[in-house]
Amino acid sequence: MTRRRFGRIAATGALLLAALFTASAASAQKPGGTLRIQHMDSPPSASLHEEATVSVAVPFMAIYNNLVVYDQNVPRNSMDSIVPDLATSWQWSADGRALSFRLREGVRWHDGQPFTAADVVCTMEMLTGASDKLRRNPRQSWYANIEKVERDGDFAVTLRLKQPQPSLLAMLASGYSPMYPCHVSTADMRRRPIGTGPFRFVDFKMNEGIKLARNPAYWKPGRPYLDAIEFTIIADRSTRMLSFAGGKYDMTFPADVTVPLLKNLKKDAPNVQCTMRESGVNSNLIVNREVAPFDDRNIRRALALTLDRQAFIDILAEGEGKPSAAMLPPPDGVWGMPPDQLKTVLGYGDVAKNREEARALMRAAGYGPDKRLKLKVSTRNIATYKDPAVILIDQLKQIYIDGELEIIDTSVYYNRVFKKDYVVALNLTGAAVDDPDVVFFEGYSCGSLRNYNNYCDADMTRRIEAQSRELDPKKRQAMVWEIDRLLQEDIARPIIAYGRIAGCWQPHVKGVVLHTNSIYNNWRFEDVWIDR
Repeated sequence: MTRRRFGRIAATGALLLAALFTASAASAQKPGGTLRIQHMDSPPSASLHEEATVSVAVPFMAIYNNLVVYDQNVPRNSMDSIVPDLATSWQWSADGRALSFRLREGVRWHDGQPFTAADVVCTMEMLTGASDKLRRNPRQSWYANIEKVERDGDFAVTLRLKQPQPSLLAMLASGYSPMYPCHVSTADMRRRPIGTGPFRFVDFKMNEGIKLARNPAYWKPGRPYLDAIEFTIIADRSTRMLSFAGGKYDMTFPADVTVPLLKNLKKDAPNVQCTMRESGVNSNLIVNREVAPFDDRNIRRALALTLDRQAFIDILAEGEGKPSAAMLPPPDGVWGMPPDQLKTVLGYGDVAKNREEARALMRAAGYGPDKRLKLKVSTRNIATYKDPAVILIDQLKQIYIDGELEIIDTSVYYNRVFKKDYVVALNLTGAAVDDPDVVFFEGYSCGSLRNYNNYCDADMTRRIEAQSRELDPKKRQAMVWEIDRLLQEDIARPIIAYGRIAGCWQPHVKGVVLHTNSIYNNWRFEDVWIDR
């Protein structure tokens, strides 16, 4: 079957399934009500294209639409769950170097202006860097293979590629890939965003909350059901858990409840609904390799060798988790190395043996029991960052390093790491999509904004580009495993583990489907309703 025919069939089939779902469920839903959701910290802005944190994706995805999107009612993101959104259909060229979309007609932005192909061209030119309207562009590397964006009339566009790239459609389906309006400045999109989505922006107050209201002119008939969504920012996680258990809020922040907290929450509020799943987010070390002594590869190697990954998992997740390299591990991840192969990678074997080698490297560099290395370990001011940072500092003591924890507010943290204004940081990195192009191009390609420690290797770049254009899935997987192994052995960004996380909601909240392999792509909220 050709790519062209498959694209048409996939789009048509998805529309039929959506219609059947709507028809069968329409009699059950109750319109109206306000969904009250907890938020863990203040988003840096409302501009999805300029930010790199789930703190932005969760509250603001509902304002926008994409060309295509992961079906909000299918738990697992995959190529098979991609459905039309602002595009009604798509097709690939025979050589895999052109992806064409037919666009939905009659759609209007929240300010009443019509959506057209011009808006798609503007958005894609911002993302590729062809225009410089974005203050920062954390996912520009996703789209580096796009050579040209062509407008084929008012309701059709074609993306021309330098090389085939099977993953492109998957990236366009992410919650991080909305269409922006040509007629609104990016400065306005940071504080008063305009979209075509089911909810309109109302208010955003730093350290207080975010308010959205139903879009009465939404292009999808009968959606959304809710009148409004209110996110309340509560910095303390204990306060969040207690107030949710007490019924003050309808939902926790959807990526907030750890394994231990879930057990406590189910005791305090046994009727709440929860989904424990893979977060698609890994904890990792980012090391500024331009700052002494970490410009010495042996010192960076010592950091990687001292990590006891299972200890992190046991303490933070009561054993529910897996050590991993850069890709999400199986069975939830498609591309991660199998456990027997992972054990052969540098730093993933015997912890005691690894640490002895690490101490030898530190002694060779002049450090030891009587001359310890003192440094700040920076991290973001939320519990999911701070808790593993404390464990890291304890483990660093094993190799003559005394770490001091530096806590940085979210509004400042990403600016700091983008500018490489840190020495060593305990970081969390989310893969919006379980695909090597997302993980490798974002985190390891030369010049990527999210390549926080400036890792750059010409041979690695060639390998990453080669796997991206490989059409045979089995061949591509073998290439991905080899790349992942080499990245760990080159101490590019030592990975600790991918985390498991839960989101919870009260029994009267209906229509919630949390995706099982990413926390970034299912916050449209258009099918959620309140039964009371």
